[in-house]
Amino acid sequence: MRLLIATGGTGGHIYPALALADAAKERYSDIEILFVGNDDRMEATEVPAQGYSFVGLHACGLTGSLINKTKAILLMMKAYKKALHIIDEFKPDITIGFGGYVSAPVMLAAHKRKIKTMIHEQNSIVGVSNKLVSRYMDAIVVCYEKCFNEFGREKTKLLGNPRASKAVETKFNENYYKSLGLSLNKPLILIVMGSLGSSSVNEILKDVLPQIDSKYQILFVTGKKNYEEMKTVFNQPNIFVVDYVKQLDIIQKVDLMICRAGATTAAEITALGTPSILIPSPYVAANHQFFNANALVEKKAAYLIEEKDLNAQVLSEKITAIMDHPAVKEEMHQCALALGTPNASSDILDWCDELKKVK
Repeated sequence: MRLLIATGGTGGHIYPALALADAAKERYSDIEILFVGNDDRMEATEVPAQGYSFVGLHACGLTGSLINKTKAILLMMKAYKKALHIIDEFKPDITIGFGGYVSAPVMLAAHKRKIKTMIHEQNSIVGVSNKLVSRYMDAIVVCYEKCFNEFGREKTKLLGNPRASKAVETKFNENYYKSLGLSLNKPLILIVMGSLGSSSVNEILKDVLPQIDSKYQILFVTGKKNYEEMKTVFNQPNIFVVDYVKQLDIIQKVDLMICRAGATTAAEITALGTPSILIPSPYVAANHQFFNANALVEKKAAYLIEEKDLNAQVLSEKITAIMDHPAVKEEMHQCALALGTPNASSDILDWCDELKKVK
């Protein structure tokens, strides 16, 4: 089995791709995997750090002025030609694109070479690259029913995000949990606003966290950018402030998560049934985090607070409504589980096997 994976730009594209690659290594004894991504974005360091072969292309998004868009088109054409050479050399059995603008030329090159192709859409709003190439693809995997409106159902399946599989397969790390200062005997509220954190949300948390009942412990992950400012703000012994956490190592013990609504986060919390208060980032393409969050809210799996509506009173009320009412928390847990796709990686690889058999 020779698998080529195209992905890049953000963790929302990269980490599901890595999760699927890990699952493929477990399944196939003879697997060879090659990643292709941007040569100047996080995948250029993150993918090799995980032990995978990586080839970089130079591409950029179709945004901004006419000059910028023209430059992007020229770069895409150059990337497409390089992608053809990569495919000719690697000779993949199947090529899977996880989005990001760099994936488009790779997927089109694979189609040109008559390689079986699959794209994976993590969000409820279809990304530009996946929209561009979808008509040429053999298979399309989505994580939200809403995406059928864009792709149709003929060659599209709702199989979910490989990060969901990663979440259920990762064992709780008790030693790591205790190293954070946390007690196994207290309910845990985990607060994570993305890898960089959010200065605006942090200001509200300064007022909210000290008000939370001390019978609950709070792990507040500030992100590296905000850690120095926030680490000395709270004096309460039940509040623990860190700049980073290995989330999957502890998420099985989380009673409530307050977080953004990126695709990876949504996949993980639904796979494990973690009750959540979602505060979507308003600074993402097509406001897709709002729609990701709304899909959970409609099924009673989460609460949603838009950042424009966020204040200390609103957030405090939502926390209390969940943590002080076990029946509410249990209902959210069950509803989240019902949305989860813990077998996503296995199901996607099953489809890859089917595609390989079709000549």
